Amino acid sequence: MSSVPGLAKPARKLLIRTWGCQMNVYDSGRMADLLAPLGYAPTESPEEADMVILNTCHIREKASEKVFSDLGRLRETKKARAAEGRQTVIAVAGCVAQAEGAEITARAPWVDIVLGPQTYHRLPEMVARASRAAGAVIETDFPAEDKFDHLPEARGAQGPVAFLTIQEGCDKFCSFCVVPYTRGAEFSRPAAAILAEARQLVAQGAREIALLGQNVNAWAGEAPRTALSPAGSTWGLARLLRELAEIPGLARLRYTTSHPRDMADDLIAAHGEIPALMPYLHLPVQSGSDRVLAAMNRGHKADLYLRLADRLREARPDIALTSDFIVGHPGETAADFEATMALVERVGFAGAYSFKYSARPGTPAASMAGLVAEPEKDSRLQTLQAVLRHQQDAFNRACVGRVVDVLVTGSGRHPGQVAGRSPWLQPVHAPMPHVPGMPPVGAVVPMTLVAANPNSLSATVVHEESAAA
Repeated sequence: MSSVPGLAKPARKLLIRTWGCQMNVYDSGRMADLLAPLGYAPTESPEEADMVILNTCHIREKASEKVFSDLGRLRETKKARAAEGRQTVIAVAGCVAQAEGAEITARAPWVDIVLGPQTYHRLPEMVARASRAAGAVIETDFPAEDKFDHLPEARGAQGPVAFLTIQEGCDKFCSFCVVPYTRGAEFSRPAAAILAEARQLVAQGAREIALLGQNVNAWAGEAPRTALSPAGSTWGLARLLRELAEIPGLARLRYTTSHPRDMADDLIAAHGEIPALMPYLHLPVQSGSDRVLAAMNRGHKADLYLRLADRLREARPDIALTSDFIVGHPGETAADFEATMALVERVGFAGAYSFKYSARPGTPAASMAGLVAEPEKDSRLQTLQAVLRHQQDAFNRACVGRVVDVLVTGSGRHPGQVAGRSPWLQPVHAPMPHVPGMPPVGAVVPMTLVAANPNSLSATVVHEESAAA
């Protein structure tokens, strides 16, 4: 590295690999923002990277083993770079780091930093400590200070869709879930901070903002202090959505992931009253059996979910409902599974994520009796997924023929093709023949949906002359 005055030092390279939910995507972006002032620029190549961060998720089966497999490959890369006189800092972040920090450093001593989801605002300090220390730097506590108060403003231009974390942690303690142990108790960011970040995202090009949280509809943030809002007052998510919808240039709003217990009356009403709030809601139910829901500690019954679905569709008839399902939770019987299938048939979903139950160390379900045999779990999952696929296909086919506003996100895979997202979050692609110029990224363009494909919708752009005819 040159020290000649006037010559800029070459930028260091940063590789971040992200698993899991959109909150991890958001966290990865903020970690990149934190490291940018230290001279780190993004790369996709481990061989070029001066620092590698694995931002991990503990939800999926065998998540930690996948991390250790990746760390094994990175060990060889780190050794090869060291032979060339180049240092590589390896960090493991996220929920696997939080849950298994000591095991990571024991099994992979070449890891330099282990940090949990609540401590990444201290990443620059950790990098400095790692460069001086002989062993790994481990930060997996739950600090008292709000990490969001210590994060820099997001750097650089944003795409047309931006993610904004407004709530973290979970107090629900579902039997199968590690989130309360890895993300901590529920915490809601103040409304003023969220509004300020949203305005900044819009100024950087965002046209759609998706609000994120482990239980995002449990958000209850401190209200901005005004003459009409005394200190200590709070807003709920519905009020926040109404305020966000007033930001000039912001066309669309979404939020995920929600819990049925936190679907307040004003939030349901907001779906029919806020044009910017897209007709799409991901509302996990996990099971249709009251007995299994009780064993899962979900805190609601199937009937509550069915009533919520009816009320949401009454407020917004075109709303698309999606959900999560776990089959084979300990103690689930054939009758319990049939109750899940009955709920699926009754609701009709536009999409869903479905999984076989797998134990997470330290969760209550991991020590429950009544394990369901793997072949039976496989059979139930295949049965459920077949119905869910049919429902998703039916929803997509029902969209054909409609004229909808599509948010342009970029060019399609083929020349002369534009890509975007429908109000229901489906990928949309449309040809642009004989049209001077493509619609700009971020434009909201009326399109006629002409065909439903397995993973997307085909459309044609509605031009002004044809729309007026």
